[in-house]
Amino acid sequence: MGADPVHRLKHWLHRRQRPVRYALLDGLLATQALTREQVLRKQAADRRAMVRYARDHTPYYREAFARLPDDVAFDALPILHKEIVRQRLTDLLADEADRDSVKVGHTGGSTGKPLAFYYDEAKHELMRAGMCRSYMMSGWRPGEKILNFWGARQDTQAGGVFGAGWGDLIAAEKTIPAHEYTTDRLREWAGVVGAYRPVLLQGYTSILAALASFVIENRIAMPNSLRGVYSTAEVLDDRQRQLMEQAFGCKVFNQYGSREVPNIACECRHGNMHVFTDMVQLESQRCGNEDRLLVTSLTNRLMPFIRYDIGDSGRLKAGDCPCGSPFPLMEMGMCRKNDLIRTRSGKAIHPSYFNGLLYGLTRIEQYQFVQTGIDRIVLNVVSASALEPGIIAALRRQIRDDVDTAMEIDVAYLPEIERTTSGKHRFVICQVPESDTWKEQA
Repeated sequence: MGADPVHRLKHWLHRRQRPVRYALLDGLLATQALTREQVLRKQAADRRAMVRYARDHTPYYREAFARLPDDVAFDALPILHKEIVRQRLTDLLADEADRDSVKVGHTGGSTGKPLAFYYDEAKHELMRAGMCRSYMMSGWRPGEKILNFWGARQDTQAGGVFGAGWGDLIAAEKTIPAHEYTTDRLREWAGVVGAYRPVLLQGYTSILAALASFVIENRIAMPNSLRGVYSTAEVLDDRQRQLMEQAFGCKVFNQYGSREVPNIACECRHGNMHVFTDMVQLESQRCGNEDRLLVTSLTNRLMPFIRYDIGDSGRLKAGDCPCGSPFPLMEMGMCRKNDLIRTRSGKAIHPSYFNGLLYGLTRIEQYQFVQTGIDRIVLNVVSASALEPGIIAALRRQIRDDVDTAMEIDVAYLPEIERTTSGKHRFVICQVPESDTWKEQA
């Protein structure tokens, strides 16, 4: 397994290319050798240090913690809501940050609310190191092939998380932009899996499930090199898991994280979700009939997220896991459930495409794309002011160019957008039934 000279050379080159990433990975793996008690003591110390740092070095937390006693309990600290992040973005940036090197990322998240956040190369490398540790829970080892099916277009461009280049070749990692698909494209992707012979597949849940369904229906043999499928960005339900495991002949691993706070939890080979307490503090708070998750980053001092209402549901679980990991357990609630937009020509467009259309428009308080007809989408917007005609015209041009030339888009301004019964905002909804014609095409 990975013993051939080409594999060894690629791995050596990648360690030389990304020394910080591998040093961070070594540190994360060392934490796994601790006991549960040691891991939780480390988490508590990291949490106290992060709270002190945020209070001393960020304008927002200096103000938010000003009237609190030094010995205040952690669960009595104020909750950081997404609205606060949008309104106080620059006040959340640490005063020690190198403002010439920080970058601004965006996430629409599962709540349909545009959100900007700061990040730097250090956060990016730690995120990738954390991803490598998650992959290793399947038995994967650095240098073995990974094939990504990624729905967010900005991540697959040069400079993105999975941007193509020589670095990906050296890392034995290939990424397929998968924000939309057709029958022909699914057939092409199945061929890529067979030819590339990866050890892991990773991608958006709905995309991997669609590929799995196509593989099963067409009786396409998948390579025996596959050791795991990593499902991310969306809720993974039992039907999707069964499809993937049947099609690809290996276990599916559920991942949990976000752009602003990555590497929160991952599933092990025994089917349990482990919370990475060396990177986050996770709380579950009862809100109505839902357990809402609050997450604190223990590593991101550039822009601290403390008791952040991430907008997802789930709960913490007691007990140990047979896998031996010292990290505690959690389970996800039903969240991040979105729709695919389908076109007359048979394309299925992933929700992340529409999310990306509004990057940077942070004055939009809320949005929702609703497909009301085969050739019509309504963009519902909650905003203090109307979008400029030029912005709307650009949206219409881009959707006609990328989605379908016949697709029309109307903008509707609403005082609020109705939540789902679980309290979530779905940012993409398809109200058009999938006809028999579409099933044949897509």
